Amino acid sequence: QVQLVESGGGLVQPGGSLRLSCAASRSIYKILAMGWYRQAPGKQRELVARITFGGSTNYADSVKDRFTISRDNAKNTVYLQMNSLKPEDTAVYYCNSDPPVQNYWGQGTQVTVSS
Repeated sequence: QVQLVESGGGLVQPGGSLRLSCAASRSIYKILAMGWYRQAPGKQRELVARITFGGSTNYADSVKDRFTISRDNAKNTVYLQMNSLKPEDTAVYYCNSDPPVQNYWGQGTQVTVSS
């Protein structure tokens, strides 16, 4: 069982940046791939970025070239650097393994992009 705690969200103006963190309660060394997901009001949760143990990354087209996912296995932490934020990036952001494990979902962190 792993507990994941997301942090770093907030209110930011369009074009701004935020860095999200996902701290795991135990080692994520053996989790082959971790992902950042988001859920906007009235929409399904979607995977926006994933990173393998080896550091290979994949991004949804909507965030490509703006978001960067990274992981620090020694600190049991996964990060999401978000630049050039747009109003459509407004959502609750979660981390989980990829594919996700139901019991791993945390509370998420709210990101609101608005002027």
